Amino acid sequence: MTELAITPLNPAVLPAATGNYTHGVQVDGGRRMVFVSGQVPWGDDQGRIPEEFEEQCRMVWRNLLAVLGEAGMDARNLVKVTMYLSDRQYRAANSKIREEVLGEHTPALTIIICDIYAEEWLLEIEAVAIA
Repeated sequence: MTELAITPLNPAVLPAATGNYTHGVQVDGGRRMVFVSGQVPWGDDQGRIPEEFEEQCRMVWRNLLAVLGEAGMDARNLVKVTMYLSDRQYRAANSKIREEVLGEHTPALTIIICDIYAEEWLLEIEAVAIA
């Protein structure tokens, strides 16, 4: 199997990508792609949806990583992440938790402030991964 190479693309003519993302991603050697549907803050053993953003965000990342794990992948396989936040007030907490989850890995990233399907959900995350 060809080794997977994920190369960040940050052209010098663009402002520096700050905050654990890259302007684009080039993938060489990939053979398998996984498209992760929008993951939301549910899956608690009691069916409870946390009220606090930080807890919801960690739950959503846990769910997303579980889907990747099912495919034999992890966060390092992510090439594109789209995050939907219900309010701008969650930007800082969202960035902090994303950086905790991704570490040094910097996939392409889009963050959209919008209404979310269920009022109690404060965010949703979808992603593309490659191996």
